[in-house]
Amino acid sequence: MPDLSGLVGSSVVSIGADVVEIDRIRRITTERPRFVERVYTEGERAYCQTAVDPAERFAARFAAKEAVMKALGVGLGGTDFDEIEVVKLETGQPVLRLHGRAKAKATELGIEDWLLTLSHSDTVALAIAIAR
Repeated sequence: MPDLSGLVGSSVVSIGADVVEIDRIRRITTERPRFVERVYTEGERAYCQTAVDPAERFAARFAAKEAVMKALGVGLGGTDFDEIEVVKLETGQPVLRLHGRAKAKATELGIEDWLLTLSHSDTVALAIAIAR
């Protein structure tokens, strides 16, 4: 769970959330391997592919990318998916690293950092991104 103590006294710039069906991502990643190369960074691909069922991890990261796009106020095409990267710290906490247009848009909006949480059930993955 992210440390929310840093929210005290700080202002939230924006928030985004997204839910993704794991079976949909499983189907897409199986049928269209280029999707994985286009959407996920090398580090994300390596991390996801170590799982017994990579679809759960891919789905959670896809949800995070969409949540960040919502928080940035950009639609599809406003940034490339691989410009939004989910990195897992040694503690297990997921954190965001933005690159390219996503990073530029965050800077323009005055976003200095992010809080991110990911979760999934057997059928769906969820991400919530808080920009501050």
